[in-house]
Amino acid sequence: MALAAAVCLCAQEPTPQSKDARPGEAQGLPPRVAPTDYQAQAKAGEVTIAAEFAGHGVPTEQATLSTEDFVVVEAALYGPSGARLQISPDDFSLRINDKKLPLRSQSYVLVLHSLKDPEWVPPETESAGPKSKTSINGSGKGDSNSPPPVIHVPIELQRAMAQRTQKASLPLGDRALPQAGLLFFPYRGKTKNITSLELIYEGAAGKATVALQP
Repeated sequence: MALAAAVCLCAQEPTPQSKDARPGEAQGLPPRVAPTDYQAQAKAGEVTIAAEFAGHGVPTEQATLSTEDFVVVEAALYGPSGARLQISPDDFSLRINDKKLPLRSQSYVLVLHSLKDPEWVPPETESAGPKSKTSINGSGKGDSNSPPPVIHVPIELQRAMAQRTQKASLPLGDRALPQAGLLFFPYRGKTKNITSLELIYEGAAGKATVALQP
């Protein structure tokens, strides 16, 4: 799809890289000053997992986007001075409403097709021509069964959204701590129907469960 392809285009554009980042990889978000600056925290060995639930919002450094198909958690990992850790989004899952099977974290690439920019207003659809003479009683009223007009998001906006989402995603690999970034979990329901949330970490640092606020 066009938006999924846009991430390939945006990866070709030079962007500021962290010391550990490589071109075309997720770079994450700037970690907050301390784990307590996030909604909730839990310990996995010497590493502190901090996190905050963003609902269907996709907070990036430039703007907050949205997705109807996923919910988003901003997660961060803190450790002792000079610590490094093997990090992967696959280390995380999200339990919603005490469901037996938690949702596995998904690649940001799968999110791109449903991304929206709440600040973008599509242009008004102009009349395609004179009113139909075949409508009932020749009144010229449009056919109520006609499909809505197709709105095409400009490729520049698609590419910008893809780039922002890629950059904000939790980095992968051996990284110096602290690190922070976005995690994506498939969920199309309304967040108001969520009564409990647990971010589950099982990775190189050990295991931890972070109780989040819906």
